Amino acid sequence: MDLSTMSRAQITLMGSGLCVMLTMHFTMRLLQQHLFYWKNPKEQKAIIIIILMAPIYAVDSFVGLLDIKGSKPFFTFLDSVKECYEALVIAKFMALMYSYLKISISKNIVPDEIKGREFHHSFPMTLFQPRTARLDHHTLKLLKYWTWQFVVIRPICSILMITLQLLQIYPSWLSWTFTIILNVSVSLALYSLVVFYHVFAKELGPHKPLAKFMCIKGIVFFCFWQDVVLEILAGMGIIRSHHFWLDVEHINEAIQNVLVCLEMVVFSIIQQYAYPATPYSGDVEAKLKLNKKTE
Repeated sequence: MDLSTMSRAQITLMGSGLCVMLTMHFTMRLLQQHLFYWKNPKEQKAIIIIILMAPIYAVDSFVGLLDIKGSKPFFTFLDSVKECYEALVIAKFMALMYSYLKISISKNIVPDEIKGREFHHSFPMTLFQPRTARLDHHTLKLLKYWTWQFVVIRPICSILMITLQLLQIYPSWLSWTFTIILNVSVSLALYSLVVFYHVFAKELGPHKPLAKFMCIKGIVFFCFWQDVVLEILAGMGIIRSHHFWLDVEHINEAIQNVLVCLEMVVFSIIQQYAYPATPYSGDVEAKLKLNKKTE
């Protein structure tokens, strides 16, 4: 393959495809490890859903590059796929943390050593909740609801946005309305995770919760703020199609998709540290060593 004969657009597409394959490679390797050391289905099912976030984002963005001249509803659909999966990942992350702490909201199981623990809300939540609260079944259920509301709101908004765009009933004020609703929703979900981490930082320490959370937060942060900045720059005319090798109408979507493909490689590597299979490998390795001795 002679790169000198290829256009810049072809090289960009090939490089993005390579990034997708690298992301798939690192993720599949970690996935295979968890399946091999399948010891705790409840926790590992949640972990598998979480680590699949990187390849889903990468593939979704690569599809956007393949059909970069698609309509606005097409790009809204691609964004919705990523963000609906993001909502599921946030909910599964909370479920994973509950599992680590042996908490079951449905069965009303809250360990005695954490009952009554005091924690503080931050602004603007203090406008709706007391600044100081104590942990009990009610407050833990509330944190769970704050997380799961995004799982419900995100798909509903996506369906409405795509339908209204196809019907060509999508004024700018409506677009901003959906943006505000979704930002409030995802902020509330992420806030509940932050509160949960600060309250249980000591108990969750052996499970590296900060690294796990930053993998999710990092993907969400980069994708969201990159998209906002690129859309502003494109709207101001600072970036235009003729300024780049991607000669397309939706230049901000094109650049965003390329950046996401690159970043997902990094996050798929970080996930090897944040979500390793080693905590579940002890019993299996012991059995393998025992079988070798008996042979």
